[in-house]
Amino acid sequence: MKLSPSQPIGIFDSGVGGLTVAHAIRQLLPQESIIYFGDTAHLPYGDKSAESIICYSRKIVGFLLEKKCKTILVACNTASAVAFKDLKKFLGVQVQLVNVIDPVTKYIGKGNYNKVGVIGTKGTINSGAYEKILKNNDPELDVISMATPLFVPMIEEGFIYDDISNAIIRSYLSDEKMKNIDTLILGCTHYPIIKNQISKFFNFDINVVDSGRIVAEYLKSILTERNLLNTGNSPRSQFYVSDFTPYFEKVAMMFFEETIKLKKIDFWN
Repeated sequence: MKLSPSQPIGIFDSGVGGLTVAHAIRQLLPQESIIYFGDTAHLPYGDKSAESIICYSRKIVGFLLEKKCKTILVACNTASAVAFKDLKKFLGVQVQLVNVIDPVTKYIGKGNYNKVGVIGTKGTINSGAYEKILKNNDPELDVISMATPLFVPMIEEGFIYDDISNAIIRSYLSDEKMKNIDTLILGCTHYPIIKNQISKFFNFDINVVDSGRIVAEYLKSILTERNLLNTGNSPRSQFYVSDFTPYFEKVAMMFFEETIKLKKIDFWN
């Protein structure tokens, strides 16, 4: 398929989490058009089987291909960990496929860290994706992984900046194994929405790493390398979901500061 700079960037996630990355891309690459798909009918991906995640991801990637996306970003850590290799085979060389794990592990590899914590969904943590790559890059690095499965439904239901979210955050992060970490990777694109609360729990003493800006920089380098950066002046944002949720629209408008028109696309009926 012949690609051109004017084609959109495709992004998908299980819900609102990928909007944190989409927002970072819009800030860094304001001339790029974005097509976002939130698989709200199946969230969270973290407790789904690998077969289900691969099935959902293939359907969404196929849809983004039909929309003529020049590159596709898997803005879900669980899908990045579980389905990325399959998706690369599925896509072949049609378009560039990017995940959210590789850019973050490369970023950590450039720093000087001793004890790194990783939090994410059960699917992401059980895959061991972050730990394997980080330890392969630096065998001496102490990597502590912990699943925090309540964070995604908590965020999707709008429980943020309140006593409920603070209690859940405190319950997870007060775990003994998280003591003395110098860096915490937010291994889910939903988590930057509560990044400030997480940082506050650690008294702002540690480096809390979210993937948004890191992935946006990585994507920019790829588009530049392939001469696919858009220089036009009329970027468009399109948002699709597999099920309507009022909170999705609210968060999308918060990030993009524009009227968001959601379109429902159901591949499974």
